[in-house]
Amino acid sequence: ILTTPPGRDGRVNPAILAAAALCEIDEIYTIGGAQAIGALAYGTRQIPSVCKIFGPGNQWVTTAKQLVAQEAGGPAMDMPAGPSEVMVMADEGADPAFIAADLLSQAEHDPMAQVLLVSLDRALASRVEQQVAAQLENLPRGEIARASLGNARIIIASGRQEACEIINLYAPEHLILNVDDPAAIVTYIRNAGSVFLGPWTPEALGDYASGANHVLPTAGQARTFSGLGVESFMTFMTVQSCTPKALERIGPAVETMAAAEGLDAHRRAVSLRLSARS
Repeated sequence: ILTTPPGRDGRVNPAILAAAALCEIDEIYTIGGAQAIGALAYGTRQIPSVCKIFGPGNQWVTTAKQLVAQEAGGPAMDMPAGPSEVMVMADEGADPAFIAADLLSQAEHDPMAQVLLVSLDRALASRVEQQVAAQLENLPRGEIARASLGNARIIIASGRQEACEIINLYAPEHLILNVDDPAAIVTYIRNAGSVFLGPWTPEALGDYASGANHVLPTAGQARTFSGLGVESFMTFMTVQSCTPKALERIGPAVETMAAAEGLDAHRRAVSLRLSARS
């Protein structure tokens, strides 16, 4: 099931309909926001309830997903996702225009979005500030970006080790490693939703064309959640089979642990079978 808010004309954006057709989705409802989450969770006369809700959104959507997922029997959710954020790690060789463009590409999303630069060079940080101001002048969504930049931060790191420590503590949704050896640096990154290596890999590629899903954990949740993937739409079960001989080998361990927990019926379920073998 796909839900999407209609445009001002009351219709669904044709690009969304085309994408849905390619994915063979034929059940689409023109509703968005927290009200869409409620409809998917509880069902309405037109919209059936679902087992799991996927997709990012603003703070209202994220909160609604978390609330319905906490209810007994409620739908599961993919992860807390939104508002958007990007962190760029850059060294003295990085192009400040590239960095500014990457920061603004996230800032234009939402006034609540956060963009951060972890710079290994103080002079570079100053040049990035100048570039942000220059590029902001002709940005169509400049008003939104300016509001978002109120949440922006530039951090000067003393070296690569400290920069990596900052990244892992913040756990960014998007991480761009605009340094001369990004493949070496990424081995020290533990917490990030999606990582973009080198100056020629802007985060926008992940949104549209590089193949990585851009529904990613935000607000530090990358420490405990992974990004959306095909496996997110699947469930898994385990299957066990034990022969009489195998039960003789592992059964005593089960008896010991069940007795330690005071669960005598558990112990007997094994003991009776072992007695039947003797």
